[in-house]
Order: sequence, then C-alpha cells, then structure tokens
Amino acid sequence: MTDLANNLAQVQERIAEAALRVGRDPAEITLVAVTKTHPAETVAAAYRAGARHFGENRVGEGAAKIPAVRAAISGPRPTWHMVGHVQSRKAEAAAAHFGYVHSVDRLKIARRLSRFAREAKKSLPVLLECNVSGEESKYGFDLRGWEQDAARRDAFFGTVEEILSLPALVVEGLMTMAPLTADTEMVRSVFVSLRALRDALQIRFPAHDWRHLSMGMTDDFEIAIEEGATMVRIGRAIFGKRRDW
Repeated sequence: MTDLANNLAQVQERIAEAALRVGRDPAEITLVAVTKTHPAETVAAAYRAGARHFGENRVGEGAAKIPAVRAAISGPRPTWHMVGHVQSRKAEAAAAHFGYVHSVDRLKIARRLSRFAREAKKSLPVLLECNVSGEESKYGFDLRGWEQDAARRDAFFGTVEEILSLPALVVEGLMTMAPLTADTEMVRSVFVSLRALRDALQIRFPAHDWRHLSMGMTDDFEIAIEEGATMVRIGRAIFGKRRDW
C-alpha cells in the first residue's frame, strides 16, 4: 500500500472511531480530501485509493485541476467541493466547476452563485460559512456571541431568509473553522456553537433541511465529529505538507 493510500485508510479509521465513540454511524460523515497545491496525478491516486470527494481552496486552481483529474481516472466522477473564500469575480467559475460550495459568506456571493447556477441550468448545493469564533482572520458571517446577541442573530436570520429564496441554490447547512490552538476545549466550543446555530435555524426555518455541518480539519476533525460534523475537510493528514508553487 502506498503512503497516500495508507494515510487515507488511517484517516477513515479515525473518522469511524470518533463517530462510534459518540454513538454515531460513520457512514453519516463525508470525508472531503483537500487537494490544494497537489497535482492532478496525486488526486487521481487518492481516487484510486477510494476517495470520492475532493476540496479546493482556490477557484482557479480547481478549475484547471478538475478536468485533468477527470482525464486521469475511470469510473464515476468525484464530487468537487469549493471550501475556500469565493471572490465575486470567481463566482461564475465556482458555479461551473464545483458540485458543492461550503463558503457562502455574504449575501452578494449567494446572489451571484445563484445567477450563474441558474444560467448553467443546475442546482448548486451550498453551505453558509459562519465565523462563530470571532477571529478577525476568518471569513464567514460574523456570528461571534450570537447566542447572547439577539440583534446579530436576527440580522443573520434575515439574510438567511433572503438566501433561501434564491433560485438554483440549495442551502444544506453550515460551515466553520476553529482556531488553530492546542486548547481543545476552545476548539470544541466553536463546534458546539455551530451545531447550536444549525439547531436554531432548524427551528426558525422548519421547512428547510439543515442536514450538514462542515467542520473539522486535520488537527481537530475528531472533536468536530464528536460534536456533530457531517463533513470533514482534511488535507495534510492524507497528502502531507502542501507543495510550494
């Protein structure tokens, strides 16, 4: 078994163990293998090792890599997830090339993705990126302290209502990133907060299906799974350090 295949198998085993610790079915959790800076041939090797969901942080890199991977594999096409920030000028390419966008972080980008998905005659599943930690370096709707801040919470709910009305977008849940810290309880609190926000949205919009929580990366995905993650975005634990381009 190659190092990559072994890494992938180890990550899948850790996902299963984390799920079983809290009485969850490991099949509920989608592993998104994040391929930023890794070439198409490496992605194809991961596909042959069993990965079926891949994530990219940059629209341009993904747009170039996706057809190259398609040409290098046989079998069902993988699902490509856009997990990084989407600039307005890249919205058309994001809608065209990706099957999932995790990082809808403002009404403007939701409107543009909706427009381009509708023009392409496709439905685009998306997640709303929420910054519940309050870190200035993080993208996402600013939802620090939303539990106690009714005005912030209500403003977000109003924006969500607008996004839910947009054609061609299918909102399926929320995404967040935890701080990079050794304080596991701080990390856990971020994931708990996102899950609570999802539950609040389910109450506010009961007709809508808020099935997904995209949270957890190489350093914290097991905690995320314990707190309800349905998608984990893992790069380094599978592919090793990113290449410098």
